[in-house]
Amino acid sequence: MSDRDAVLAVLDELAQAWNAGDATRYAAAFTDDATYTTFFGHTSFGRGEIEAGHRRLFEGPLRGSTMGAGDGMEPSVRFPRPDVALVLVGGTSVLAGQEPDPARASVVSFVLVRDDGRWRVAAFQNTRRSPVPAG
Repeated sequence: MSDRDAVLAVLDELAQAWNAGDATRYAAAFTDDATYTTFFGHTSFGRGEIEAGHRRLFEGPLRGSTMGAGDGMEPSVRFPRPDVALVLVGGTSVLAGQEPDPARASVVSFVLVRDDGRWRVAAFQNTRRSPVPAG
């Protein structure tokens, strides 16, 4: 498997864990010292905080939600060093019992590092898509 395919497999694993509502499995894709910044600016520090935060979400407001690809944005994967990958990808989540909402579309930035022989997410940033202000 190429490094690009291995990096994209991590993103696929994140989606599968989210769709299963499994906070432990979701957090396992992150490094011990990862940062996770949500679209509204909250940042979790470390795998433990990422897991605890997602456990609350998966048991509460995001129970039964699913994660999917965004608006067809093809993933951009770059390797500035052999052990570092920078990824930009479209994403969205669909709340349980609802139809996809374009207002939930995001661009997600990932920094992945090779950690003990496997790729893990070291930094995550979710940015909601919004119209560019006129002017």
